[in-house]
Amino acid sequence: MTNKKFQGVIPPVSIIVDEQGRLDKKGMATVIDFLIEARVDGLFFLGTGGEFSQMSVEERKEVASFTTEYVNGRVPVLIGTGSTNTREVVLLSQHAESVGADAVVVINPYFWNLTEENLFAHYSEIANSVNLPILLYNFPTMTGQDLTPEFVLKLVDAHENIVGIKETVESVSHIRDMILTMKGKHPDFVVFSGFDDHFLQTLTLGGDGAISASVNFAPELALGVYKGFKENRIDEAVSFHQRMAVLPTMYKLDSPFVSVVKEAMKLRGMDISTNVLAPARSLSAEKIEELKKILVQADLLESAPVK
Repeated sequence: MTNKKFQGVIPPVSIIVDEQGRLDKKGMATVIDFLIEARVDGLFFLGTGGEFSQMSVEERKEVASFTTEYVNGRVPVLIGTGSTNTREVVLLSQHAESVGADAVVVINPYFWNLTEENLFAHYSEIANSVNLPILLYNFPTMTGQDLTPEFVLKLVDAHENIVGIKETVESVSHIRDMILTMKGKHPDFVVFSGFDDHFLQTLTLGGDGAISASVNFAPELALGVYKGFKENRIDEAVSFHQRMAVLPTMYKLDSPFVSVVKEAMKLRGMDISTNVLAPARSLSAEKIEELKKILVQADLLESAPVK
């Protein structure tokens, strides 16, 4: 099974909702068209920034159906199907396959810390339930449990449809070990960075791309890093990366950070509602001012004129 269609810059797309928390299809279409026109390499729906953890199964299915149909094969579509229970992941993964998604992205169960045997059985059951490529999603800050390179290797040895991983980890050495361990035996296995500030290091270590939230409002930065690196214009890649590395400071403005990303999209001119699903809340006026300063620092907004 080839997975080289999964590489480059793939945003974890913000899901646009109305005041009642229902999917805003017009706003969602605006975001999808904007990102495809920016020349991203794929779209990942229902990741952390896609508020999947605040949605019911039916809401998640609706998002998966609408987005896959609207993208209509223009770029690969990845659907996040992770959950705290295995039956739900299987159900959502089979649904994603039935609506025509190109891959599913599966975070490990949060809340419980699983034995390695139980975690292996969880992923095996999912891998056996679909023919779609599966990307693992390692975000130990959220799940409380790390997917180690050794564990991932065992999984991939057993299931050829597990084709990659999103590494949302603080440690660059973890990303390095994942790349060396996996590509040593499975050269086509893809490794994506999840944090903006690790993107360039991930590429230099032999990784394949970024799945990071800033692409929603500043696709030109991650795409500039990737293109500069691929075309051996390293100075250019570094200069884009220096701007991109400023952005994670904005995620400290609020938790969950989903409202921060939507406000940044709006500040950069996207005509969308910035409603979020509770327990996330709208960003205060003071925090929006702080966000503007960070965007100015990253050269993404003109600084406000001095009065």
